[in-house]
Amino acid sequence: MELIAQKREITGKSVKNLRYAGFVPAVIFGKGLESLNITVGKNDFVKVFKEAGETTLIDLNIEGDGIQKVLVKDVTYNPVKDTLAHIGFYKPNLKEKTSAYIPVELINENLNALIKSGNAVAMVLVDEIEVEALPMDLPHKFEIDMANLTEIGSGVTASQLNYDRSKVELVDVEEDALIVKLDYAVQLEKAEDTAISEEDALAKMEVTNEKKLEEGVVEPKSTPDHKGGDHKDKK
Repeated sequence: MELIAQKREITGKSVKNLRYAGFVPAVIFGKGLESLNITVGKNDFVKVFKEAGETTLIDLNIEGDGIQKVLVKDVTYNPVKDTLAHIGFYKPNLKEKTSAYIPVELINENLNALIKSGNAVAMVLVDEIEVEALPMDLPHKFEIDMANLTEIGSGVTASQLNYDRSKVELVDVEEDALIVKLDYAVQLEKAEDTAISEEDALAKMEVTNEKKLEEGVVEPKSTPDHKGGDHKDKK
C-alpha cells in the first residue's frame, strides 16, 4: 500500500499551520540513517494505518525522492484534542531481521455454539506477540478461529498459531503457552451478582440499626421539637 508524502522544511511551533491544513508532520528514521522531515495527509494516513498497523511495510512515496519502504513506529496524539500530532516512520534494512509486536485477533466468535449460547466467553491471555523476521515477512496479525473450540477449558497455544515458521520466530513465548481459551461465563455472572443495589444496601443498614437499638448498642436519635432543638428531660 502506498502513502504520498512531501519533504518538510517547517519545524517547531510553525507545524501547527500544517495541521490546520489537513497534514501531519512526520519523520523518517532508521539505523545509520539521517532523519528526514516530511508531511503526510491526515486522512490518507488514517486510511493506510487502519489497514497496515505497525507490522506491514508501507510504500512511502516522497515527492522528488522516490519510494521508501517504512513501518509506522510511533504515532503521537494531542492529549487534549485527541488528534494526530506527529508520526514516526521507521525505515528498516530489508536484509536484516527486525522485531515487532503482532496483535492477536479473534474471528468467528459468533459461530461458536458455547459463546453464542452464553455458556462461555473467550479469554484472550496474550493480546500481542513479539516476533523477529525480515521486514517483508512480518505477519500482519495472528488470527484465531474461535469456531474451532468446542469445549469449555479448551484453547489455542502458541504452537497452534498459523504463521510461516521458516521465516518468523516468536520471542519469549513457550510453545505450550495459552494464547486464548474458552472459560465459563457463569464466573462473570457471579461477579455481577455480588453487586447489590443502593436500595438493598439502605434496607440492610436499617435492619442492622434496628437490631443494634434492640440490643442497646446505640442510643436512639433524639426527636427535634418545633423550635428545632432536642427534647430533653427537665429536672
